[in-house]
Amino acid sequence: MARQLRSRASRPNYAALFDYDDEGPEAGPSSQQLPVDDDDDGSGSDFAPDNAAEDQVDEDVEDMDAVAEEDEDQQDGSHDLAISERDDSVLDFPNAAGRRPRTSANGKRKNTVSLAPGLSHSASRQMYALPSVHHRHRAGPIYRKAGTTERLAKLPAHFEPETVVSTSSWSVDTSMTDRINKAHGYNVGPGPLWELLEDRGWYKEANQGDGGEKERNRRPRVHRAVPVGSYEILSLQDASSYLPSDVVTTNEGLPKPPPPIACSFGPFGQQTRIEMTMFDTLPIADFIPGSSSHVFNAGAPVWGLDWCPIHPDDRAYYGQKQYLAVAPFPSQMHEPLIGVRVKKPAHACIEIWSLSSPPNAIHRDNPANVNREAGSKTTHRLHGEMRCEMVVCIDSGPAFELKWCPLPSNDAVQAADGNGIPTTRKLGLIGGTFEDGSFSLYAIPDPASIRPESDSSEPICVKFAEPLIRLALDETLFWALDWANSEVVALGCTNGSIAVYNLSEGLKSRHDAPFNLLPTHYISVHQSAIRALAWVRVPGVSASGEQTTDDPTVIASGGYDGVECLTDLRDGTRNVINRTRDVINTLCYSTYCSSAITIDHENIVKAYSISPSMLGRGHTLLEPDGPAWSVDVSDYHPQLAVGVTDGSCLTTNTLRSTRRGGIVPFLVHKIYQLDYSRKLGEYRMLEQFLPKEMRDRPTASRNKIALPVGTGAWPREVGVQRVVWNAANGLGRAGLLASGTGAGLCRVDWLGGHWMKGRIPYGGVEGIRKEGVGMDEDESD
Repeated sequence: MARQLRSRASRPNYAALFDYDDEGPEAGPSSQQLPVDDDDDGSGSDFAPDNAAEDQVDEDVEDMDAVAEEDEDQQDGSHDLAISERDDSVLDFPNAAGRRPRTSANGKRKNTVSLAPGLSHSASRQMYALPSVHHRHRAGPIYRKAGTTERLAKLPAHFEPETVVSTSSWSVDTSMTDRINKAHGYNVGPGPLWELLEDRGWYKEANQGDGGEKERNRRPRVHRAVPVGSYEILSLQDASSYLPSDVVTTNEGLPKPPPPIACSFGPFGQQTRIEMTMFDTLPIADFIPGSSSHVFNAGAPVWGLDWCPIHPDDRAYYGQKQYLAVAPFPSQMHEPLIGVRVKKPAHACIEIWSLSSPPNAIHRDNPANVNREAGSKTTHRLHGEMRCEMVVCIDSGPAFELKWCPLPSNDAVQAADGNGIPTTRKLGLIGGTFEDGSFSLYAIPDPASIRPESDSSEPICVKFAEPLIRLALDETLFWALDWANSEVVALGCTNGSIAVYNLSEGLKSRHDAPFNLLPTHYISVHQSAIRALAWVRVPGVSASGEQTTDDPTVIASGGYDGVECLTDLRDGTRNVINRTRDVINTLCYSTYCSSAITIDHENIVKAYSISPSMLGRGHTLLEPDGPAWSVDVSDYHPQLAVGVTDGSCLTTNTLRSTRRGGIVPFLVHKIYQLDYSRKLGEYRMLEQFLPKEMRDRPTASRNKIALPVGTGAWPREVGVQRVVWNAANGLGRAGLLASGTGAGLCRVDWLGGHWMKGRIPYGGVEGIRKEGVGMDEDESD
């Protein structure tokens, strides 16, 4: 006899108990449903509203208005475009009783997720059930900067002073923020749009009085009283033990210089093989006319790379020369070990390279000269030349991280001295974490002030008696590094802790106790070594709601435990924003998209919002063909640079629209790719790639779309291990991108942006920033 099941007892209907009225205008949440869009053509955003079809139509109309309606408005004598940007609620309001639920365009009913009856919430509040794929997330600023700032008045020329004009800040009001961020989304080039460049960085040292918009006040000179310190000049032969060397030695047991690197340059199919020894440089314009890129050989794999800030009052004296610090390994086969402290002395070096205009360069603004010298190498070198100016010899092992003080700390060229110029000027303060587990700070001398006039061909070698400051802990090693401002640094440790130091007292009393500074904060954050961290540079807020000039308090970090988190020093605890089954190799904070940019699973590079309204929400930016070694952003523009293990250097726009189907594609630009032949032992550098539209791999898999997949294994020599924008030398040099590889080859590129279809929305940059007559009225964007 079959078993008879007991009948189930009926459950009470809470909507009926509370007597909700679905007919009235204030229908309760008992019938409310959040639609879940099954459309797989997503943007990779982890947050999204409903009404996909309606938003798609609105966005297409909006995009076309920004470009096409310009002609109509110009006929009316106005350049101000009132582009509609509806901010509809992401909630689907309840249907009246008896009505059928809304269906999608193909007639299929959307899947829905019902909220529990009786939950009280505001109808205007954004609720997250499952993310839709058409959400228009526009980055909002974490803080508001009142007043004015500077922008470029014309296209900047290389190695010439830029022309700037005063304009409204990006965060004067909400409509201004939306306009500028939306205009950035029309950039389809590999670099920044010069018309929209502006400094969004914040430092407590900035002068907020009259003229606060000037760069010399936004980024003032710091550490004026810090001297260079005692040093000695070595010959190249005496400094050979500090320089990168071959894995074998000479018969006398002396270090042998590294072998030359054979690499092919030029267009694909027409490349020229070149052998580059250590300190050799090569302009790509010799193979690709019109190119502004440079390649140089540092001698060994490069892990540390950073641009030196120069005060704007001194750039004319230097001829707009740019200095780049490069930290190579001792040899090609050197392998650092996590948590293992190297014994001192461990010889290594820091190379100081320069990018300057050659003495015989033709002025680019004189067409007669350019036409007369057309096709010559002199014309090719209009974009400058690279040169190794100095080698700093150190005993603490190679640098894992290398960063200059973010504000200009160079000595003024008109210093009060006998002849008006000091005998040894300071170029800047540079700090790094080294293989001996320490953080060391050096005052780098200006190469021009110590170089003998008779010798200008070889780099000058300098060895310091000791660093200005050396910090070390017995129980752990320092690994990651970032400056909050000119005084405070955060150091990521191999035991998972974050140590914060204030260097101001150490610099003042360096002769008394230079090595005994104690951290102001020491917080255990990760379960394993911290590989990358970045300060969230925003001002604090007082109890009355006013912005303060205190040090930043929030640090974003990622470690070998696969955890990415935010740590507020005032709380002393971490807040996890993401977990992934991978090592977090890199992380940075973007002031433009107000997000911590780092990696996720399957090689995805994501931006995790730090804005309170979208805290922790992830947004996919790109998916390279290999794991990302390094990511970097700039305070001057929203372009993201990514160095990948497969040898490619990529850029993309972080402020592009996050939904698909618009007129602006999701483009990823490959600046170059380094390839290596194990059979021949030679390299080739490929470039001039077409932009690639970013495809979301999980979505393509669900749609059964085959996407190209890399091999998953690349020679370690080709990895682009460090990328860095020039974010400290004014708007005119904001397009400079430096990158270092595992082969020791480094590259510097001048990158610029392009407007979609060559059309500037809102009638031009004046319309974007509401600078003209009638532009300062509030509009409904």
